[in-house]
Amino acid sequence: MSAENKVMLITYADSMGQNLEDLKEVLDKHFKDAVGGVHILPFFPSSADRGFAPLTYREVDPKFGDWDDIQALAENYYLMFDFMVNHISKQSEYFKDFKQHKDDSKYSDFFIRYKDFWENGEPTEEEVDLIYKRKPRAPYIDVDFADGTTEKIWCTFAEEQLDLNMESEVVKNFIRESLEFLAEQGASIIRLDAFAYAIKKAGTSCFFIEPDIWELLDYCKDILAEKDVEILPEIHEHHSIQLKIAEKGHPVYDFSLPMLLLHSIYSST
Repeated sequence: MSAENKVMLITYADSMGQNLEDLKEVLDKHFKDAVGGVHILPFFPSSADRGFAPLTYREVDPKFGDWDDIQALAENYYLMFDFMVNHISKQSEYFKDFKQHKDDSKYSDFFIRYKDFWENGEPTEEEVDLIYKRKPRAPYIDVDFADGTTEKIWCTFAEEQLDLNMESEVVKNFIRESLEFLAEQGASIIRLDAFAYAIKKAGTSCFFIEPDIWELLDYCKDILAEKDVEILPEIHEHHSIQLKIAEKGHPVYDFSLPMLLLHSIYSST
């Protein structure tokens, strides 16, 4: 179903019941004439952050249901899924293979290895200061490999959410295959979560790095255009950045808008 200019409900799979089947029942019974679309927050197997540390995009977490439940919702509502383009779970098979086989793994460049990213294997204090960080230090975790060695691997968010290497052809293929699969499962829109963190360049803020960020958005957009699915870049930043995104022809998503609207209603401002 194509996206329409109708009210979209944002909900976790278990916010209006125990699972996706319950969600459909509540929507069909009480909101069918009021809601046109549903943004189902991450319903994939995940190791942290309530779904935002996905192990894979190929499965629905069994506690929520299965793809048949998703497709049943898609019959009556246009759907939006999340794609965490910046990172994936530390419990994913990609990382487990890398941790076990290291340089011999087919995922050896799937993640960002400090020894390869920084000129001398480590950032300078000035380079760390430049990074737009989500923690009060350089963004990494120490990873102990099966061969007994340890390396620093880039980690912007929680320790279960390891950043992907956008320079890797393996990652580019992973993005393409994941987006195509999600489109085939009934998505009308795919929200690109935390996309502005995805591009890293030494000596920069590693946040919304131009022109590379536009290349990433265009790559995702072109993949999904073949499936008649839209992308929705999510960014929580100064509105000037959002305007840049809009000027490039992309819709913009900022999760602060609903709260601001509610505040305006209640405060009559």
